Amino acid sequence: MLFLLRMLLMAVHFILAGILGLLIGLCRPFNPDNSRLCARLYAWPALCILRLKLKIDARPLRDHQRACVIIANHQSNYDLFVLGSVVPERTVSIGKKSLKWVPFFGQLYWLAGNVLLDRGNARRAKQAMLTTTDTLKYRDTSIWVFPEGTRNLGEDLLPFKKGAFQMAIAAGVPIIPVCVSSYVKQMRLNRWHSGRILIRSLPAIPTAGLTLDDLPTLIQDCRTQMQRCIQALDQELAHA
Repeated sequence: MLFLLRMLLMAVHFILAGILGLLIGLCRPFNPDNSRLCARLYAWPALCILRLKLKIDARPLRDHQRACVIIANHQSNYDLFVLGSVVPERTVSIGKKSLKWVPFFGQLYWLAGNVLLDRGNARRAKQAMLTTTDTLKYRDTSIWVFPEGTRNLGEDLLPFKKGAFQMAIAAGVPIIPVCVSSYVKQMRLNRWHSGRILIRSLPAIPTAGLTLDDLPTLIQDCRTQMQRCIQALDQELAHA
């Protein structure tokens, strides 16, 4: 019963947040800070409805003052609500083109300046990646990416795709990993307290001076650091 009530409230919240976010986007279209405002709009009420308790240690991300590429593990659609609380100022993300068909959310996602990637069209995908590189270099705006490319459902990290790391190297900006504990299998939405989630950002990983020859090492280094951090977060929760 509690689960059904929560899902009903979440559906209403998703629609209302979408309408408000769309209004923000229409009032200030393509403003790079729209994503942060809309992320908070989705996240904060949702966390109250779901009764999920977050513990956040994101100092490296919060204190970073320049453009960067932010990478995070992608577990489920709930990431929108879980990670919305840590999206920093002037940050946009990369999403699949099909998002634009989601009522309200797709339109506000586009108006917030996020990049819609057509993975089925190599030419357009490449052009979108060039655009995001330009954004990093010249517009003082960070890019948020899920490098796995799809949801891992709370299992081990999937192999990372190259795009985020190619952008970082091309723009010469650092990469900041954001790690979330494996919450998907631990959530109990039919209970009053649904679960605890830990979020931690790691120190920035510089890319200045790197070339595409360094790409495999960079990807492996980021993935290893994130995997270790996620395991540490899970252990911390297990012994709490």
